[in-house]
Amino acid sequence: MKLAIVHDYLNQYGGAERIIEIFHEMFPEAPIYTSVFDPETLPPVFRSMDIRPSFMQRLPFVKRYLPYYLPFFPVAFEQIDLRNYDVILSSTTAWGKGIITSPDALHVCYCNTPMRFAWRYHDYMQDKEMVFPIRQALTLVLHPIRLWDVVSANYVDYFIANSYNISRRIAKFYRRESHVIHCPVDCSRYHISDKIDDYYLIVSRLREYKRVDVAIRAFNLLKRPLIVIGDGNDRARLQRMAEPHIRFLGRVDEETLQSYYARCRAFIFPGEEDFGLTPIEAQASGRPVIAFAKGGALETVVDGKTGRLFYPQTPEALAEAVREFDSISVDPAGLRAHAMQFDVSHFKQKIRAYIDACITGRTSCSVNVSGSFAS
Repeated sequence: MKLAIVHDYLNQYGGAERIIEIFHEMFPEAPIYTSVFDPETLPPVFRSMDIRPSFMQRLPFVKRYLPYYLPFFPVAFEQIDLRNYDVILSSTTAWGKGIITSPDALHVCYCNTPMRFAWRYHDYMQDKEMVFPIRQALTLVLHPIRLWDVVSANYVDYFIANSYNISRRIAKFYRRESHVIHCPVDCSRYHISDKIDDYYLIVSRLREYKRVDVAIRAFNLLKRPLIVIGDGNDRARLQRMAEPHIRFLGRVDEETLQSYYARCRAFIFPGEEDFGLTPIEAQASGRPVIAFAKGGALETVVDGKTGRLFYPQTPEALAEAVREFDSISVDPAGLRAHAMQFDVSHFKQKIRAYIDACITGRTSCSVNVSGSFAS
């Protein structure tokens, strides 16, 4: 069976691009179709892949101003010629599911989330630096984009959701059922330390929607040491509000990051994420997580066992959760064992088994949202 991989765009490196890296490891002969490819923004391994960008690659200044080419994406993906492939494996947060396959081809879509800017516009734009006329122009094209997004969901034979949180969104916006295979973490990269230091830890891009400000204000109240790893356009504002016992380290190398994970008292996760990989990385390091009780954290943090969940999303609620955490005893080996269910090895096994089941006809035309095969 000839298989092709499809992804929205390859111009940054994050969780979605890590999924493509894993798909390539699983299917090294499969070409990767995308809208735009910028190798300078990606790890060197991507330069050895067979990546085939669309006509958008030739548009002027497209790598710098990609969001402004919004109307071109549907056309770009619908023009990709996939007639010679039996199986299409797409990974998407927006456009990749919109490819058109031959009638007999199987299209399996790994959905990280339905299109954020279309369905959660106000949350999405809160953190975007766009001048007012551009923001207004975007609202004018959102209605036809939403229509295209719903129609293109019908091009997919089977949806895989990266979490139950996203599975519910797929059901709401596309009226489609999905099979859940959680995002993977390479747990082998993280280790348990015999020494625990007296600090709490955040690892995050410093963007407004990450709500690191909630943690800063909470630890201002607590007067406890907090280390923040990561960078972004919200860093200056956060540093201005932080008291001296809160330290900002910016970006750090992998070895340093692993060490900070392994030695923190607890990991702080103050925002709502579709899934969220950093809480799993912390637990793979044997450390508990104090997380906002919404989104993906509800699937990765067990309240009272692997950490503490807090609600509402206020500094006072987080500060109280940190105080309550003092009375919780943690088992580092148990935390790591909990994280291992999200390990990349299990992800590969589940993806391959699911695709094989689709190919051989062991699934029905629908898969129930609980993650089990429908009969």
